[in-house]
Amino acid sequence: MKIGKWLEQVRNAKPLVHHLTNYVTVNDCANITLGIGASPVMADAIEEAADIAAISSALVLNIGTLNTRTVQSMVAAGKSVNQKGIPVILDPVGVGASKFRNETAALLLNEIKLTVLRGNISEIKCMAGLEAATKGVDAAESDTANADDAGLIAKGLAKKLNCIVVISGAVDIVSDGEKICCIENGHALLGGLTGTGCMCSSLVGSFCGASPEEAFSATVAAMASMSIAGEIAYEKAGLLGNGSFHTALHDAISKLDAQTLESRAKIREG
Repeated sequence: MKIGKWLEQVRNAKPLVHHLTNYVTVNDCANITLGIGASPVMADAIEEAADIAAISSALVLNIGTLNTRTVQSMVAAGKSVNQKGIPVILDPVGVGASKFRNETAALLLNEIKLTVLRGNISEIKCMAGLEAATKGVDAAESDTANADDAGLIAKGLAKKLNCIVVISGAVDIVSDGEKICCIENGHALLGGLTGTGCMCSSLVGSFCGASPEEAFSATVAAMASMSIAGEIAYEKAGLLGNGSFHTALHDAISKLDAQTLESRAKIREG
């Protein structure tokens, strides 16, 4: 799959990506969005969430630090963009860990038409109604599936929800219910840094916002961008520790180009 052009689309379009996200990773999400060439806005007040969403190119919803006030804002923003056909990305952080998270995830699925659902294997299994362990906001080791198993889970849920499903992990899986892509890039240090999953969702929002009619390919390109940036960050600063790796990751995203994506991507289809 040729993915470089989707990055060029982001840089040319500079889409406005509205986030209702969690306060642990909000700064990283804003900066990764800027780094890839898009423009972030983080407006979660019920008084303006729908209005801001309506002028945006994509909406990213993240339930990492839930409260009742922002749930109402998420529903309002989601309904607003659904009316305009603007892509919606849901990151169900920590679903399965509490009744409140489970009820919120179910509410968002019921009230909003999603374009992309992105989570780790434990979160996606929970969203699919499958038995899943939970380890707070991280994937449980007992839930770790091989790429083929994860692909079947993603494909089945994507078909059920009529949206794209992404499972992040050592191998990232993307399915639209028919096609499956496995992205075999990345580095283990990505899993040891807070917010890399949230940042992936921001990149998916950026790519889908720039290419809404090609959301599947745009999502694959977004996930590959993060994984390849992780490899580059490790090469530059991985041996120095997490702080240096974190900075190098943002540097790598900001310097990423179409040729680098094309030459380094390890994408297996089917």
